[in-house]
Amino acid sequence: EVQLQASGGGLVQAGGSLRLSCATSGFRFNDYGIGWLRQAPGKEREVVSCISASDGIRYYADSVKGRFTETTDDAKNTVDLQMDSLKPEDTAVYYCAVAPISTSDCDLLNFGSWGQGTLVTVSS
Repeated sequence: EVQLQASGGGLVQAGGSLRLSCATSGFRFNDYGIGWLRQAPGKEREVVSCISASDGIRYYADSVKGRFTETTDDAKNTVDLQMDSLKPEDTAVYYCAVAPISTSDCDLLNFGSWGQGTLVTVSS
């Protein structure tokens, strides 16, 4: 059974940094696309970052490119999201999620397993 648990959220001032971590179990990283998604109040859920299992390409939303970095630690079974230069518009609940390997395993609709979200609040 796939299990995911995100942590590391909190309150930070604009321009600051946070590191989110997702503890995982029940699957192999090579078999799933692994992503971080977020949902801000009143907005639709979006894919922030993703590592595709099919080709290893790292995908980032345009709004976070150059500021966010997703990494995996196979030994610890964790997936981290380093968030730098945070902006108020980054405020959201962040989720780690996985999708079975495919050529579209970073598409929002293919994420079938989600962890409990962690709230990130960026003050101006």
